[in-house]
Amino acid sequence: MLLPDSFLQELKLRCNIEDIVSNYVNLKRQGKTLVATCPFHNEKTPSFYVYPESGSFYCFGCGAGGDVITFIRMIENLDYIESVKFISQKIGLSLPESNYDDSFNKLRLRIYEANRDTAKFYHNMLFSADGKDALDYLYKRGLTYSTIKHFGLGFSPNNRFALVNYLRKKGYTDFEIVQANLAFKGKSGVPFDRFFNRVMFPIIDLRGNVIAFGGRIMGDGKPKYLNTSDTPSFKKNSNLFALNFAKNNCSKRLILSEGYMDVISLHQAGFENSVATLGTSLTQEQVKLISRYSNEVVIAYDSDEAGQKATKRAIELFRGSGVSIKVLTIPKGKDPDEFIRSNGKDGILRFKNLLEQCCNDIEYSLNKLKSQINLDVPEGKVKYLTQACILLSSIDNRFEREIYAHKLSEEIEVQKSSIMLQIEKLIKQREKKSEKKQLKDLQSKIFEDGKKVNPERNKNLRAAHAEEALIAFLMNNPDIYVYIENRLPSSKFLTQFNKMIYEKILKRIKDNKPISLTDLSQDLSIDEISYIAKFLAKYIPSDNLKESVDEYIDIMLYENNKITESEAANTSIDEIRKYIDKLKELKK
Repeated sequence: MLLPDSFLQELKLRCNIEDIVSNYVNLKRQGKTLVATCPFHNEKTPSFYVYPESGSFYCFGCGAGGDVITFIRMIENLDYIESVKFISQKIGLSLPESNYDDSFNKLRLRIYEANRDTAKFYHNMLFSADGKDALDYLYKRGLTYSTIKHFGLGFSPNNRFALVNYLRKKGYTDFEIVQANLAFKGKSGVPFDRFFNRVMFPIIDLRGNVIAFGGRIMGDGKPKYLNTSDTPSFKKNSNLFALNFAKNNCSKRLILSEGYMDVISLHQAGFENSVATLGTSLTQEQVKLISRYSNEVVIAYDSDEAGQKATKRAIELFRGSGVSIKVLTIPKGKDPDEFIRSNGKDGILRFKNLLEQCCNDIEYSLNKLKSQINLDVPEGKVKYLTQACILLSSIDNRFEREIYAHKLSEEIEVQKSSIMLQIEKLIKQREKKSEKKQLKDLQSKIFEDGKKVNPERNKNLRAAHAEEALIAFLMNNPDIYVYIENRLPSSKFLTQFNKMIYEKILKRIKDNKPISLTDLSQDLSIDEISYIAKFLAKYIPSDNLKESVDEYIDIMLYENNKITESEAANTSIDEIRKYIDKLKELKK
């Protein structure tokens, strides 16, 4: 669907990029621009800029950029039209009617519908004769009828065609059922149920859509849990189990557990601010989701070795997210569900006490260090101090570092000044190492982005820089297009992507159409828009506009007239002399 220019201009007029972006990040004004830590990658120093005048954004850290539509596409994981709908609803603008190809959106809606019907099917099966063992299993795990109904738990029957046949009768095609990952296609091409003979946990998004399922086996078979793979309506790395309930009861604090049963048991016990990941390790996307709904997270993973490793990784991911971190330690290696059930009537109260006593991430890590080292011998104290200083050097707040250094000083009987000196030394080493890594990562990303969007860029760097600067100038100053086009026909571009953008912009100017990123974005991918946003943010128009334009055009003409080694090998001496004279003339 090509949206009419009149609609896009109305959207730009009524939609303030600052208002939309501020719903996701904390923007701070910096002159004419706004700056924040990037919502698309983890960072401590803000490198995410919003430019209200041009209605664009760009992150100098990860390279994400574009207009307000691109921002919503990236942060809400929507396609172009769905992003426009999302923004339009927020600003009260009606989307123009058109018969466009929205097959992907229709498929996604059909998957939502299939998942909803599947959830009803599984739930009904749980209370049928076939589901008796599954229902008994849930009751033995301490769940009440009310909790089972509240979470819509179900049972997938021990029949590999039960769900497929049911959904076919409801009018779903085999293609839709397979795309929803509710079934697989066998070698014969006949689809069969993905889940069978399992207790089923529907996963519901924040809008109330059933987007996926988790299935737990009741015996000793493997895998213990089976989860829906990514589909057009579901990305497991970007969702959390029970967040649809927890977001209304979190009081700005979320409890993060490992499994579905832990969360359900906690909700039943009154801790309705509990969530869990979806069969994968915690991801950066899930950290961002948690930080959107809470100021504090309590990591309540199992206390076994695997749980402790997961806790350490979660702490590392949450640092720098702006969320206060607490760690709940459950005695005897138990998980939250097991702890509450094993303590009978006192289970809820005892878990509440654990929550009140839980320490922050630094205290947890220091206590873990102490438990592994013998502090009664000098070498043990040195080892503990060395590891503790490494840990404290990761704290951003100087006052907080001072407080823990004071505690260490009293505990190990070492001067606080010595501890602080070591911490500061480690911080400088880390910063230097981090700067080198960031520079290397950024250079690598620029190279990879160039290969992906504009594969000819890295072979023609000087010309590509000039092309990009010229396009940036043209977008900011369309009134000089006649002069530019007369001096530089598009045939002189050395990279096809930049040539395509140049031609597109010139055509829109000649047709008296605007040329902002929003006007270009519906024809381009997110990566392509980010690529253009990068050089729009990089090349700021100078006062000597014509002089700058001439400089870039001269570079492009000079680079365009270069001959390759293979061409030189087949060129006569006289022709090479003429070629050198021509380059000298261009340099002048």
